[in-house]
Amino acid sequence: MLPLHVILVLAMGIAVKRVYDPIGDDGTRILVDRLWPRGVSKEALQGIWVKEIAPSTELRKWFDHQPQKWPEFKRKYFAELDGRPESVDRVVRLVRSGKVTLLYASKNEEFNHAVALREYLQNDART
Repeated sequence: MLPLHVILVLAMGIAVKRVYDPIGDDGTRILVDRLWPRGVSKEALQGIWVKEIAPSTELRKWFDHQPQKWPEFKRKYFAELDGRPESVDRVVRLVRSGKVTLLYASKNEEFNHAVALREYLQNDART
């Protein structure tokens, strides 16, 4: 059985999991954090880093993984993503090419930007 925080969306082939979790059948691994995760080497990542897809520093600090801010965080983050078509297109191309895993470092498995990004990609007409 998969750990609770490993969320798979089989129809689109997008998974979301912590960068510290063991590598499995992840497909293309995409680190979507703005900051490099502590204790993870570039070799251990076995993937690519698309830091420009992460929320702005200001939005990340405002949100602070507070569940009551989740709806507003997603609205603001989606607006930021709408303003970054090149970054979104880069990830969309990877999603179209096969299974991907969006990696994040946060301890909060339910309320984090990688989960929001997956939702955004699911609702994007390009995917």
